[in-house]
Amino acid sequence: MSKGKVVTRFAPSPTGFMHVGNVRTALYSWLWARKNNGTFILRIEDTDKNREVAGAIDHIKESLKWLGLNWDEGPDKGGTHTPYVQSERLDIYKKYAEKLTEAGHIYKDGEAIKFKILDKKRTTWHDITWGELSAGPEALDDFILIKSDGFPTYNFAHIVDDIEMGVTHVVRGQEFISSTPKFLAVYEALEVKPPNFVTTPPIMGEKGTKKLSKRDGAKDILEYRDEGYLPEAMLNYLAFLGFNPGGEKEIYTRDELIQAFDLTKIQHSGAKWNDEKLDWMNKEHIKLLSQEEIEKNILERLPEEMRNPKLVPIILERISKWSDVEEMNRAGELDLFFHSPAISKEKLVFKNSSPEKTSANLKLAIDALNSLSEKDFSADHIKNALMSIALNLEKRGELLHPVRYALSGRDKSPDPFIIASVLGKDETISRLQKAI
Repeated sequence: MSKGKVVTRFAPSPTGFMHVGNVRTALYSWLWARKNNGTFILRIEDTDKNREVAGAIDHIKESLKWLGLNWDEGPDKGGTHTPYVQSERLDIYKKYAEKLTEAGHIYKDGEAIKFKILDKKRTTWHDITWGELSAGPEALDDFILIKSDGFPTYNFAHIVDDIEMGVTHVVRGQEFISSTPKFLAVYEALEVKPPNFVTTPPIMGEKGTKKLSKRDGAKDILEYRDEGYLPEAMLNYLAFLGFNPGGEKEIYTRDELIQAFDLTKIQHSGAKWNDEKLDWMNKEHIKLLSQEEIEKNILERLPEEMRNPKLVPIILERISKWSDVEEMNRAGELDLFFHSPAISKEKLVFKNSSPEKTSANLKLAIDALNSLSEKDFSADHIKNALMSIALNLEKRGELLHPVRYALSGRDKSPDPFIIASVLGKDETISRLQKAI
């Protein structure tokens, strides 16, 4: 690896969709710059005007800002290598084309300008991830540098920009390996030492048989934001798709990722996208938030009349991302806390018990709960009061089942102590009375 200041870049095309693979490239480049107190550059590669989508540059910037991948130089930020949008750098590419002309590497083909390979030879290079790589002379043939519309091709523009901006490490996908001999031929013709190449593995779909694509359900990165994933969780998850620092630890903060990141530990084989793993990781990151943040994020996603702080732990236990809060509400999972449920006599009775026995047990429960003050009507106190009765019965379910069903009207629900604490003393006793 080259000594001196580390400079990395993220150079997306403004085509309107920020694939998670692109974002991971940005993340690895950003992590390496931050780890080495280097410079991270955002550069927009917009020389293919047919594919450009209006508003895409803003979309790229918004995506990086959401994830906290702040750039040191780039559009809107400035720096010593302005401009950072390729379509505004045409004079620079012309200057480099003139250098190649002097070296005898340029010829015209119609309106296009082409690069001439003068020496078809075997090419060998070092990749930080893959080690030594090589390709035979068949990988080299003449190629277009500047198209008939006056815009440079990717094969030329990115090399010029990386040279001009002093980029030391280029993080890129495996699809660029086959073109590397051509890139190296241009560096050689310009008599410039190439940067360090870092090749990332592909991100595979959940089945692991092919690359994750839009067709297979790949989402734009901002869709994850809108679904309520935390940026810290997304960074953690993406970093581990193709990189492993070793050890059992999986939940990393942003600063811990910077410390642990190592280009030599990027893997070769494709990493499988797994929504369940992402959800688990997001839930773990939610748990790292302060109680105030958790409460705010949950309650603001509920209608005003449902914003009861006592619901927060119940909801938190059942969600992995913030949009799950709205989903729970849409599915009616919280209705039992706001509307007295419809209940049936048959379902109130526990297994081989009887209606008479069930009524008697419910009366004992009411007496026990009546003895608690409003102030003491918490899940722990309610549990102690009810368990002191349940433990004296043949089976605890003879009391706990009818109490839970009377309060929730459901076969499955949170435990009765939590439900009662949220409902409050009056509503709890009212529902038990109704069951009797």
